[in-house]
Amino acid sequence: MPTEDPVSSLDDLPDGDRIRSRKQAGDIVTIVADASGLSTDERSALEARLKRAALDIPGVREARIALTATKPDRTIIAVGSGKGGVGKSTLTANLAVAMARMGKRVGLIDADIYGPSQPTLLNAHDKPRAEKEKLFPTETPYGVRLLSVGQLVSAGTALAWRGPMATGALTQLIDADWGDAEIILVDLPPGTGDVQLSLVQKARPQGAVIVSTPQDLSLIDATRAIDLFGKTSVPVLGIVENMAGYQCPHCGGTSDPFGLGGAEASAAKLGVPFLGRLPLSSSLREASDAGKPPAAEEGPAADAFTSIAREILAQLEKVGG
Repeated sequence: MPTEDPVSSLDDLPDGDRIRSRKQAGDIVTIVADASGLSTDERSALEARLKRAALDIPGVREARIALTATKPDRTIIAVGSGKGGVGKSTLTANLAVAMARMGKRVGLIDADIYGPSQPTLLNAHDKPRAEKEKLFPTETPYGVRLLSVGQLVSAGTALAWRGPMATGALTQLIDADWGDAEIILVDLPPGTGDVQLSLVQKARPQGAVIVSTPQDLSLIDATRAIDLFGKTSVPVLGIVENMAGYQCPHCGGTSDPFGLGGAEASAAKLGVPFLGRLPLSSSLREASDAGKPPAAEEGPAADAFTSIAREILAQLEKVGG
């Protein structure tokens, strides 16, 4: 009468559904398990649990564990502008936080090599861990994983890098171990140069979001950014109009120092979606400087960022991202 295979008991483990094959040859047990969707620490814990379980089998002296994983289904969204100073980084940080609060697993790449600001915006200054030349993003207080050159150099240090060095740094950030992140937002530097082209060639974003103020000068440069993504076949998910209107905290009066509606009109003219507008706000500036993104709180500002985040995700579904 055949005896029961001793290693069959491994199938009854809590991790049994991840085991793809197991066999025993003499006093050695070999297990192949699926670690898809697990972070680096979770993969290590899974390996340790399976090894302990195998060594608990009578007569087993050695346990060999092999973990496999399918490539994660990951969406990359580029956030760009043709011009600096339009609030692109602040918007990106708050969109990432808003999406994380919506239940998404979010990563953020600060690709603004020469002016990285995400460590300040997300209060995440710890240096990322590196193993075998691969970086591991840091966890921010807001449920967003972050990698930024600003975490790798001393504060106030000027990066006198030529194009190849900047694009090489971007490659390292993209090729990092992002674990189970399903959406990665990339905060691009302003303009339409080497870093933008390298991102398209290396990562092929599923979509791009363009940030502009309502004024004509900003819209001219935003149009160039849209043209760049159009030429590289990256769908433009839409335009966000930032710094649209200002309410005086003292008298309550409103004004439009940068105009109003220019980005929305340009979106209609260019045939791209208009994702929403955000006002010029001193409280937003203060919160950003303090590393406390308003999207992490409750209130009108958080609602505005959440609304834009939902519009972006809706547009992604339309383009198949």
